[in-house]
Amino acid sequence: MTSPLAAPVPSFVPRRAWLTDLPVLLIAVVWGASYLAAKGVTTPRTVVAVLVLRFALVLPVLAVAGWRRLRALTAAQWRGAGLLGLILSGIFLLETYGVVHTSATNAGLIISLTMIFTPLAEAVVTRTRPPGSFVAAAGLSVAGVVLLTQGGGFTAPSAGDLLMLLAALARTVHVLAMARVRAVRTADSLSLTTVQLGGAVAVFAVLASVPGTGPSPWSVAAGFGAGDWAALLFLSVFCTLAAFFVQMWAVRRSSPSRVSLLLGTEPLWAAATGIALGGEHLGAPGVLGAGLVLAGTTWGRRAADRGSRPAAGSVGTGSGRDGLDAA
Repeated sequence: MTSPLAAPVPSFVPRRAWLTDLPVLLIAVVWGASYLAAKGVTTPRTVVAVLVLRFALVLPVLAVAGWRRLRALTAAQWRGAGLLGLILSGIFLLETYGVVHTSATNAGLIISLTMIFTPLAEAVVTRTRPPGSFVAAAGLSVAGVVLLTQGGGFTAPSAGDLLMLLAALARTVHVLAMARVRAVRTADSLSLTTVQLGGAVAVFAVLASVPGTGPSPWSVAAGFGAGDWAALLFLSVFCTLAAFFVQMWAVRRSSPSRVSLLLGTEPLWAAATGIALGGEHLGAPGVLGAGLVLAGTTWGRRAADRGSRPAAGSVGTGSGRDGLDAA
């Protein structure tokens, strides 16, 4: 979607900053916890069904909230948003299958590589050289991921780790498409989000009807207990619906870089919830790798902001989510 971070930055009183920072930071915490929640409510056979249920719960709310603006979209904007929805469906599938087959800690840290991949891909597309400090930060992050996936000793990365890496690449494609599909640049953010999610849900519904893709959404819902419904509502209401509206609210009261920095703490919270609540453990290589990923992505974001602000800072939130795709 066209990032609300491109909106004019209003005057801001520093001592009141925490009133805006706190909700944004809570969204980062929620997103970090989303990997563990998705892992708990989903199995390899129920990925598609859970995705249908998760987004079908919030789509009507978004449609009702933005009905007038949806009707104002042009045919070209509908097509552009639909294309983005197809890419988004691929991101959700890769992320959800990935988190089922790896730890929540690994998932949250590996997906943060989107912050490195996006400016690199933009540099390739625009044929510009990224700053040397950014290239160094990218190398640091990649080294961190290698160590992170070898927490128990040097072995081949798991299928889930590789899927999360592909998801990070898919997020990069999504961010670049949002910036380069001309029709969606002027589209209303809420309408664009609604159409994208609608397109993704349509893809999931089609997949759910194909034999062999797992049980139907209805049979999965019928088998849910109270804990499963709580996790699903957490993913739907807090990680998707609330996240989108908090971002829209925050960028009108703060600066894009400030919001991006706060949302960029997501992988830290993913690791914290995975270890504290999920009982996950990192060996010494994993701890070192996690530290390198966090340092590299933070350094890379700052280097990209200094060296190519229009390319890396004009789309997305720095987390690659834009209120849409939490695992």
